[in-house]
Amino acid sequence: MKSIVIFCGSSVGNQPIYSDMAKELGKLLARKDIKIVYGGGQAGLMGLVADSALAEGGEVIGVIPEFLNTKERKHQHLTQQIEVKTMHQRKTILYELCDAAIALPGGFGTLDELFEIITWNQLTLHSKTVGLLNVNGFYDHLYQHIQFACKEGFAQQAQTDNLHIADNVNGLLKSMLEADLID
Repeated sequence: MKSIVIFCGSSVGNQPIYSDMAKELGKLLARKDIKIVYGGGQAGLMGLVADSALAEGGEVIGVIPEFLNTKERKHQHLTQQIEVKTMHQRKTILYELCDAAIALPGGFGTLDELFEIITWNQLTLHSKTVGLLNVNGFYDHLYQHIQFACKEGFAQQAQTDNLHIADNVNGLLKSMLEADLID
């Protein structure tokens, strides 16, 4: 696993633990020489992950649509910044550049990106390992809903096998790296 796409909020949320975990993740990935690919903004958790990785000498690639340059404030100090026209182009490039994905807390954009990569796994467009960094129980209800969808026959349990969930950075990365060795 040489590169991981990070999906997370363009805000920091209401709890300091969200920022702390974003910084910890950026540092850990840089120390393990795992390239970060993300949405390219400097705001919120996105910016914290990128800044923390860069401070540790890590490689960070941002992919940002032109129209988000002002809303998410394009990060100016990345290893590489790719500017695209549309959100669809952004997501396609993010997925092409990564070996796996991690979702930190975030809003609708984070959930959109998370579910698209899970759906692409289901459609066998790829088989990337996906992790949920369940900071402060943020993804508890979502994970329960995913399990309920499987129980009710609307999703296949096999699709959740590539979905790893942990409440800390080290545990999540360890689980994902172990799964990557098996594949």
